[in-house]
Amino acid sequence: MVEDVQAGPAGEADDGSSEPARARAAIHGGGVGDRVYSGVITLFALCVPALLLLIFAVVTVAAWPALKSFGFGFLFSSDWDPVNGRFGAAPALFGTLVSSFVALVLATPLALGVAIFLSEFAPEWLRRPVAFLVDLLAAIPSVVYGLWGIFVLVPILREYVMPFLRDTVHLGVTPFFRGPAYGPSMLAAGIILAIMILPYISAVSREVLMAVPQSQREAALALGATRWEMLWGAAIPFASSGIAGGVILGLGRALGETMAVTMVIGNRQEISASLFAPGYTMASLIANEFTEATGALHLSALLAVGFVLFVVTLLVNAGARWLVWRTSNMTAGSS
Repeated sequence: MVEDVQAGPAGEADDGSSEPARARAAIHGGGVGDRVYSGVITLFALCVPALLLLIFAVVTVAAWPALKSFGFGFLFSSDWDPVNGRFGAAPALFGTLVSSFVALVLATPLALGVAIFLSEFAPEWLRRPVAFLVDLLAAIPSVVYGLWGIFVLVPILREYVMPFLRDTVHLGVTPFFRGPAYGPSMLAAGIILAIMILPYISAVSREVLMAVPQSQREAALALGATRWEMLWGAAIPFASSGIAGGVILGLGRALGETMAVTMVIGNRQEISASLFAPGYTMASLIANEFTEATGALHLSALLAVGFVLFVVTLLVNAGARWLVWRTSNMTAGSS
């Protein structure tokens, strides 16, 4: 038996509760099949947070010996010496943050431009094919990006881009574009990551822009705004939280990328301000040394790096989901 509870005239449910008006349904006296179905889908829903907690617990237990031995100094030490049992994650943490930041700087304007074009300017016959091709970038395996980076991107950077930036544009006077043009570098890793996160930022931005109420656009146009003024003054501010959420989702993707970055970043344990210098990321450090770890402390140090990466990625993605949820609620409330 299905019982519907309708909202009263004052916006409250007929049962006297103060819950906001909404359609609700409850199943009373359901059969065995209904109860089994409810139990199974509830179990499936609980499996996801349970799996997340299990991963967190396993990584924490495995990383605890290193975290206990080195404390917070583990995050600020640059000494990585498995022979003498000294470990520090500062170069890997630095490389992860810098390469992800470079990726965001390169990918965000391009992704936002694609999203604006598809949601506001593209004709219907062109919108779907272009959106499909952009989203298809997310389906390419990361090892393919890495191979493309080795055989195409790195030679172009070494022969043309790096000398141009350093000598022709004279950016070599700054510490960020100084030094020899190796090819494998933080810049190469940032470009690869920018290509990989572009479809994520573009897809989320496109969806939140298309969710902006039409009345918002019409009101701006009615006040005499041009189409560009309507876009930058009404549509984008309304969707700004969702766009920020898409950017943070892209950041979460960049933080955890492993194979493509490992193949082009150079894998050197050092901290350098120059984007031309090789570096390391937390994910590439684990990928390179996990199978070679012989001592218990070495293995625990790698798991401690994984623990830090897990926590950072979890917080970033949680923040992105909250921003997207906030925009969705704002859109629903104004429509």
